[in-house]
Amino acid sequence: MTDSGFADALVRALLFSLVALAWVITLVRISGVRSLSKMTAFDFVVTLATGSLLASAAAATGWLAFVQSIAAMTVLMAAQVALAFARRATWVRRMIENEPLLLMRHGEFLDKALREGRMSRDDLRAKLRQANVPDIAEVEQVILETTGDVSIMTRAGVSEAMLSDVRCEV
Repeated sequence: MTDSGFADALVRALLFSLVALAWVITLVRISGVRSLSKMTAFDFVVTLATGSLLASAAAATGWLAFVQSIAAMTVLMAAQVALAFARRATWVRRMIENEPLLLMRHGEFLDKALREGRMSRDDLRAKLRQANVPDIAEVEQVILETTGDVSIMTRAGVSEAMLSDVRCEV
């Protein structure tokens, strides 16, 4: 590679990297904090793809490849925003997200639900300890949320409204 070819590649990498990074930051600011918060599977895939496209844009050898990467990032973020609005419709939410899953009720493990959620009793006990639950008997409900978080309710009398979207496999 000639000195001018080396310098050109260096300048292009610097320029493309900075512009692509600024564009990703702009897209994230426009699309909102959800793109980096607790993610659904779709959000996670978009985030991974965006990172890959950022690397492609930074390593692009020409304007055409750079613009294609930037355009693909824009389309992915736009799709993520559109799906965030579409999630308001129950049928869309059910199609792209998991339903919350009841893992424990009245201090009893629900083994079928644990298998479906790919969790063991030991995993769940660890979550209970992290939540500072001193006694399993105090647990009213444990729910595996759509984000993979575990919600632990220790008060008796949890309202039905709180469980209306939770799948209960007993």
